[in-house]
Amino acid sequence: MIKILKNTVSDEQMKLCSCEQLEKDTWINLIHPTNEEIKKVASEVGIDSHMISQVLVEKELPRIKRNDNAVLVVIDIPYTKDKSVKNKYVTYPLGIILSDNSYIVTVSLVEHEFLKKIEEEENTEFFTDRKVRFLIQMLLKSAEVYLATLNLIDEDIQKVEKSTYYSTNNKQLLNFLNIQKTLVYFITSLQANSSVLEKLHKEDILPISKENKSLLEDAIIENKQCIETSAVYREILSSTIDTYGTIISNNLNVIMKFLAGITIVFSIPTMIASFLGMNVPLGIIGKSELSFFLICIVSLIISILLARWLKKKNML
Repeated sequence: MIKILKNTVSDEQMKLCSCEQLEKDTWINLIHPTNEEIKKVASEVGIDSHMISQVLVEKELPRIKRNDNAVLVVIDIPYTKDKSVKNKYVTYPLGIILSDNSYIVTVSLVEHEFLKKIEEEENTEFFTDRKVRFLIQMLLKSAEVYLATLNLIDEDIQKVEKSTYYSTNNKQLLNFLNIQKTLVYFITSLQANSSVLEKLHKEDILPISKENKSLLEDAIIENKQCIETSAVYREILSSTIDTYGTIISNNLNVIMKFLAGITIVFSIPTMIASFLGMNVPLGIIGKSELSFFLICIVSLIISILLARWLKKKNML
C-alpha cells in the first residue's frame, strides 16, 4: 500500500493531506508494498529499489547507511499484535529514506499506529519539506511509542500478579516469562536504536542545525530512558517470578495440608466402622436397637474433636 502525503494549510492549520501523484517535498509511506509499488516509488524518487526491499525483512537490524543519493535509517518500532497471542508485543523494522531530491519515504511491514496518528493530526508539527527535522521527529516519536508500550506491559504485569495470588498451576508463571521475553527483545531493539541515534549525532551523515541537534539530543535521552525503564521492569519481573513461584508452591502445600487433615478426620468413622464390622461378639453394642445411632454420634464427636485439635495446631 502506498500513501502520499504533503503539508497544506487549511483553516489556518498545517495538515498532512493525501496526494494522488508523487511530487517533491512529499512523504511517501509504504506499508508492506508489492514489487510493482517498490519499483514505481524507486523509479520516481530516484533511489535503488533494494534500499526499500531490504527493510521488508522482519529481523532487519537498526542501522544508518548513506548511498549515492539517499540516506537510509532503519529503527525497530513496537507493534501490538492480537491480544490472544502469547507474545503480543513485538518489534518491526521501520525504514526512513531521505532522498537528495526532496522526498521522504517510510517503509514498514505493518501499519504502525503512531504513523496513522501523525497522518491524522489536525495541526501537525511534521513538515514534509524539512527532511532532517522530519527524521528526528520520527526518532523521537519512536521512543514515545516504546514508553507507551512499556506502560501497557506494566498494566499486564499487574493483572497477572492479581490472578497469581491464589494460583496453583504454571499458567501465570508462563505469562510472566512471555512478558520477560518481550522486555529482553525491547532492550535489544532499543540499544540498537541508540547506536543509530549516536551515530547520527556524532557523524556528519546529514546536515543538522542547532535546533535539530537539540531535538536529536531529546530523542537520545528518551531512548535511554526507555532502555532504563525496560531494564527496571525486567529486574522487577525476574524477582517477581521467583516470588510467585514460591507463592504457587505454598498454595499447593496449603491445599495438600488441608486434604491430609480432612483424610485424617474422615478416617476416624472408617476405623470405628471397620472394628465394629469384624465377625466377633460385640456384647451390649450388638444387642441394642440404638447401636447404629450411638456409633454414628460417637464417630461424629471424635471427628469434631480431632478436627478442632488439628485446627488449633494449624494443621487443617
